[in-house]
Amino acid sequence: MSLQFRPIEAEDIETLAPFFGQRPNKTCDSVFLESFLWRKYYHVRFAISGGKAIQWLMRVNGEEWGAMPMCKAEDLSHYFYEMVHYFNEELRQPYRISLADEEAVKALNLDSEKYEVREAEDLKDYLYDGEALRTLSGKKLHKKKNNLNAFKKEYDGRYEYRRLCCSDRYDVWNFLDQWRETKGQEVEEHLDYEIEGIHEVLKNCSTLSVKMGGIYIDKRLEAFSMGSYNPFEDMAVVHIEKANPEIRGLYQFINQQFLINEFPEVKLINREDDMGIEGLRQAKMTYNPIGFARKYLVKQRQAGVI
Repeated sequence: MSLQFRPIEAEDIETLAPFFGQRPNKTCDSVFLESFLWRKYYHVRFAISGGKAIQWLMRVNGEEWGAMPMCKAEDLSHYFYEMVHYFNEELRQPYRISLADEEAVKALNLDSEKYEVREAEDLKDYLYDGEALRTLSGKKLHKKKNNLNAFKKEYDGRYEYRRLCCSDRYDVWNFLDQWRETKGQEVEEHLDYEIEGIHEVLKNCSTLSVKMGGIYIDKRLEAFSMGSYNPFEDMAVVHIEKANPEIRGLYQFINQQFLINEFPEVKLINREDDMGIEGLRQAKMTYNPIGFARKYLVKQRQAGVI
């Protein structure tokens, strides 16, 4: 029986959640919320195979792509080649994955004559020590702590951190409207899809496994963050972090407070990739990453040659 793919919806979390976190994977794609946030941008569809794996289909620039199966490590090879057959027999094209995690690539050890495997350098996720980001201790994070302290001094008595829930969604929507206006029209293609994804999460936050927090200044939301948890890696993924850029130290404060309040003991923090944007790369490097979750382009060189 052929795989039956359909679009991903919020209520699918109950069905899909057990398949995540079954094998080593430190990328942001290792948690359900990432696929849900970007489901419209990538036209994400899924199928459950044999009750043991999630198979993925995505459409990028009019072309079909797959993703690494969500399954146990010992089943990875079986379900990888299931998708190879699906692409070859059903779609009549070579199999290809745009964001294959490093652990899966190493485990599969694909024949280089049959598959091209190339690192997508601009799309590697930044990994940080959780305790370092919660304390901002040490010389390398000294400037971050100075900015944070400047914020606390400037707005003493006027700010508070709040754990956000569904009922706060209108505050977030209003904040996003203002934040989006500051970006103008000349922005990256993904930006409006990201905002649409945030709206969808907020509409369904009682269903989804999501952590949210915000900083209010004079009772007005000026920064917020959204994350989820990968228990296999003891890793928090920070999917969204936005703040009023005019307020010095606010980004540092929401970064720290979100982790202190929502992920107080998590060992590893994934703050996603920089999309090849130089300003984002510099900002992420200043937080002193301890490593990267590298991702790879995998392409079958010729359909039928497995």
